[in-house]
Amino acid sequence: MEDIIDLLHEMSEDVPVALELPDDDLLVEIEEELLLSLPDDLRVYLLEASDVVLGSFEPVTVTDPRSHTYLPEVAAIMWNEGMPRHLLPVCQAGSGCYCIREDGVILYWNGEKLGKDPEGNKEWQNLWEWIRDTWLPQAEE
Repeated sequence: MEDIIDLLHEMSEDVPVALELPDDDLLVEIEEELLLSLPDDLRVYLLEASDVVLGSFEPVTVTDPRSHTYLPEVAAIMWNEGMPRHLLPVCQAGSGCYCIREDGVILYWNGEKLGKDPEGNKEWQNLWEWIRDTWLPQAEE
């Protein structure tokens, strides 16, 4: 996990206005708004690496409610479009969304059902595996 976080920070693109990292109090507010607990990996990612800008993937963030990556807004949109309510979005990708279960497993919701992502992958055991196998290679293209 720490190696992946370090690598994300090393590879992060310079942007004119840097993203802010949240604190634990803000994450509690987000959980109350979502009516769901954040899985541990997502919580760590938000606290330590959600300021990373890298490639065309834009994982969820929680510090700016006006952002198109604001977790409560992305969740509301995805749930409205049929994504199961027990899942939380991690990263929109085209018409689909990478999402996380309570146990930390990452799945791909294709806009109609859970299934394989465009690369043919069905699930990742945790967020760090998804970052390593999906987000980072996409950023290197």
